Amino acid sequence: MGRAGRRLPAVAALCYGALAALVLLGVRDVLFLYEENRCSMTYMYEYPEYLKIKLPKKTARRYPAYELYLYGEGNYAEANKNLILTGIPVLFLPGNAGSYKQVRSLGSIALRKAEDIDFKYHFNFFSVNFNEELVALYGGSLQRQTKFVHECIKVILKLYRDREFAPTSVAIIGHSMGGLVARALLTLKNFRPELINLLITQATPHVAPVMPLDKYLTDFYTAVNNHWILKAQDLRNLTTLSVAGGFRDYQVRSGLTFLPRLSQHDSALSVVSSAVPRAWASTDHLSIVWCKELILATIRAFFDLIDENTRQITQDPKKRMSVLNHHFVRHPAKTFEENPEAFTELTGAFTWIKVKTSKWTYSVYNDSDGKYFTFPLASRRKSYSHIYCQNSMLDTSSWIYGCISSNSSMCLEATDLSWRAELLPTVKVVILKLQDYPSLSHIVIYVQPTVGNKFTLDCEFFKEDSRTVQLPVTHLFSFGLSSSKILLNSTGLLYNVQLQHFDQIYQAFKIYIESHCQLLKERKPSVYRLHIPWSHEDSVIVAKVPSFTEISAKLHIAQPENDSSVPGLNIYSSSDCQYEVILKTSLLQILGQIIRFHGCSLPVYVVSNILLTYGGQLSTLISTGHCSEFSLELVRTAKPYKVDPVISIVVFLLGFNWFREIWDSLSLPEVDAAVLSSQDAWFPLVSLILFLFGTGIAYWSGVFFSSSLRLFSSLWLTLVRPSILQKDNKLITPRRVCVVVSLALVSWTTCGAFAIFIIYLRYVFKVIKLHVSVKAEQNALNGDSEHSKETSQNAIKHTVKKRNSVDGASEATQSLCNNRAIAEDVNSLRMHVTILNLFTWIVLLNLPSLIYWLKNLRYNVRLDPDPCRSTAIILVSILEILMNSSTSEVKSSKLLKIAAKVPFPLSVAMLAFGQMHLYKVPHFVTFSLLLHVLCCIV
Repeated sequence: MGRAGRRLPAVAALCYGALAALVLLGVRDVLFLYEENRCSMTYMYEYPEYLKIKLPKKTARRYPAYELYLYGEGNYAEANKNLILTGIPVLFLPGNAGSYKQVRSLGSIALRKAEDIDFKYHFNFFSVNFNEELVALYGGSLQRQTKFVHECIKVILKLYRDREFAPTSVAIIGHSMGGLVARALLTLKNFRPELINLLITQATPHVAPVMPLDKYLTDFYTAVNNHWILKAQDLRNLTTLSVAGGFRDYQVRSGLTFLPRLSQHDSALSVVSSAVPRAWASTDHLSIVWCKELILATIRAFFDLIDENTRQITQDPKKRMSVLNHHFVRHPAKTFEENPEAFTELTGAFTWIKVKTSKWTYSVYNDSDGKYFTFPLASRRKSYSHIYCQNSMLDTSSWIYGCISSNSSMCLEATDLSWRAELLPTVKVVILKLQDYPSLSHIVIYVQPTVGNKFTLDCEFFKEDSRTVQLPVTHLFSFGLSSSKILLNSTGLLYNVQLQHFDQIYQAFKIYIESHCQLLKERKPSVYRLHIPWSHEDSVIVAKVPSFTEISAKLHIAQPENDSSVPGLNIYSSSDCQYEVILKTSLLQILGQIIRFHGCSLPVYVVSNILLTYGGQLSTLISTGHCSEFSLELVRTAKPYKVDPVISIVVFLLGFNWFREIWDSLSLPEVDAAVLSSQDAWFPLVSLILFLFGTGIAYWSGVFFSSSLRLFSSLWLTLVRPSILQKDNKLITPRRVCVVVSLALVSWTTCGAFAIFIIYLRYVFKVIKLHVSVKAEQNALNGDSEHSKETSQNAIKHTVKKRNSVDGASEATQSLCNNRAIAEDVNSLRMHVTILNLFTWIVLLNLPSLIYWLKNLRYNVRLDPDPCRSTAIILVSILEILMNSSTSEVKSSKLLKIAAKVPFPLSVAMLAFGQMHLYKVPHFVTFSLLLHVLCCIV
């Protein structure tokens, strides 16, 4: 039995170590295992200058920490010093801890573009200084920022009041939380929606906060998103583009950036940077503001949005969406035209060549004569369903036409099909379904005269079924032990490998593509595109031929219920190459997806496990009179089958109207687990996994915490002469009351998190002193043990001597009392360590508001609003009593049974209501600690 008892902690440590290792692997996948940065850096040709705009005195007095700047360089900056502005205003809003200087990439490239067209049009880029506030962690200043931006828009428009072509609206670019602030402008009562007609957000978490750490943050999100849903009709003239960074952005996952479509008005567009034409690169959270490829796409779109009549951004919502789709979704390798010509005449003294084969390749190098190649469709419509053409000349000229009217030798009238093309990294391609063009008699490929250029044209007719291959993905729990494999050995130029049953966010695969070619000659590289049809989150990979390529396949958002499309791997290949595609489940990336989507909820699961352990220790006080060790009690009490079924039953019952009515009549809040389960069918299983992860983290964090306390106490014993801690039987003394009152005043007049941090340091100091005292008592007892044994032996031998026997008995009794006192101190120490462990997580969850307060201390001594002021006052009172309490006072309490049972329902409630509202977690812990205090008193 003893061996089994010793073996159990070792097995538990091994199991919890494995769980913690899985968490670390998932974190590693999110933070480190992503594609390399393929963005080019933007550079300034002249030194950037930021001209501070003078604000009205009332505005400057109300918002002393905020400022408005105008960006400029060189002569342009010098010309704008008098604020005689003639351009188009664009306002940049930085995000969490962002700088107003982040506008320089946009402003500089826009200035270079304006110089290229001799300043026919140009933009004035303004930027707001939010003092680099941490608004992603503290939501109390979001409303203040929103109101300040409104004032800035008024000031900006006043600068153009007397100008020709004066603007009536401002375009806004918002990075991170700046994009949310821009959306929040429309919730202001006195804000006119026509002041904004274009909003572009970069890596903005629109759906929900990344870390819901305070009520002000979640309430702000709720107000903004509800307004945009309810007032969708009023927002039809506002065009919104949301650009996500992809998997490189581990701070804001791309799924949070997708805007909901605004009812009947398709005025919102969401894309991932990896799918943006001419960028095709994932960006991290900061590089998205300077990634040259993305900035170029943005500035090109801005210039295409200009209305020549008003010299401002067009007021036509359809044109705005058309331009954004052109630059951010599907680029046809053509300069944007609002109304491209439907028909054109193919003129010029060029040679007309008729192509009779179903597959055609033509290479061009220093060809001074233009040519027209015609592909008759009449004879091919029965045998083929599609035509596919690709062109390695990446200029913007038209190159493919559909013939409507022709004579025997040439086409008289044609429609330009170049607008149907799509730009890829190495080629521009077009796929035409013949059935959609019944009026066309020929497809015409135009080869323009070239000097010094080398490019290749390829065309082929094919049946869709022959180029579409279905590849079932491996099961989620195959852990990479099995694989799906397919061999593409035909001579086609295009393949579509449909990834069947790939529709969930937790699925993650490694796709390996091996290419073998018959002819060892120089050839253009292959292009692989992972296409997700229900969202713009494609990823494009360019690979040499022959090669062995590895592609990660995972989703940013799951497939909608009403969508039946199938994701696919498009292979734009060479005709003489053979491709083998192998797909395997990636356990590492599955862990990464779990952490990516639910990592911010892990603190709730960790605290829930610690709370269960805390309740178990109170129970052992009742049953055995002793407080068990944290690690042993965690093994005994932290069981997922005790917690998860209760939540699952509540979520199930909430699906019935009668239970929902009872729930609402009690004014109970929405269950976070129910919301998550409705969004994700796999969530109950994921919740179980997260609970186990939380257990592993709780175990090893407890081990680390206890080891740290032992280390500090050992250092204390080494550096300071140990002394026995003086016992104080009174829990409430005038000195402690003064401490509580002082810290309550600190909380009320400055910052609640600051008071919590001070009482935390006091508690840590107290526990270390208790640890030192226990060690000192044990050392003293061990030092006297030999003397006690000798005394006992003398007492037995000389029983006739009454005096000696009395002395021996008294010394034995004294030794027993000392042992009991030490045992009681050890019990108290174990309980204090667990409470301190719980309190550590409360401090960590409140730390962001403390950091925010310290950062803004020079502007305001008092944090207003303060998300944890009232909680801090209660906690200060509770912990000042608890740190001076002992288990001997608790054992005799009538409330101990209640205090021991309450942590379990609190743990369940924490998981039910705290996953999307982290700020609620301290409330549950505070209630449990309050009962403990009552046990000390009653």
